[in-house]
Amino acid sequence: MASGTATASYELRFDSGRICLDLTATTHPEERLDSAARLGVWVVASGLVPEGTALTAVDSSWLLGFRELRGHIAQLVRGELDGRPADGALARVNAVALAPPPAPCAVRGDDGSLNRGLRVPPHCGELLSVVARDALDLLTDPRARASLRQCEGDNCPIVYLDTSRGRRRRWCSSEVCGNRERVARHRRRAALARA
Repeated sequence: MASGTATASYELRFDSGRICLDLTATTHPEERLDSAARLGVWVVASGLVPEGTALTAVDSSWLLGFRELRGHIAQLVRGELDGRPADGALARVNAVALAPPPAPCAVRGDDGSLNRGLRVPPHCGELLSVVARDALDLLTDPRARASLRQCEGDNCPIVYLDTSRGRRRRWCSSEVCGNRERVARHRRRAALARA
């Protein structure tokens, strides 16, 4: 997965461990997919398409499709974590997964090495299918599903895949929520010491 790319006052993050979870994380702390252009940046940075792929067709219909799928995946994942099946969301994710994914091909790079490419610029439904299939793969794999965690950060709704040694990761990001928690703990200790 690609690292975060800053193109607005907030960064795109890719630290959830799966592309479907990274998509659900685009609502926190505020809407990160606020335009078709921003969605295009997310699609490339997430690794859904190889760098350099032409995404000229990204428009408001793509934005609507990705936001709808994001909502269904979030309902489905939260339902699994909370033990409340979200069968309506499951039906929608299953339906989106029916579309074929983009057709890959290998292309020679300038240095002669083989690189991943796409035969034609992808359609929105093809990319949505890749994300939906990732969610279905995640939720039907018992080991992966058992590694789903809700961030323990204050008011953080992000769900991530805990692949840490010992499965003791507590936050969606040590640099974001983890740092906030450490600072808050330090302030509480300092306040107690002064009292």
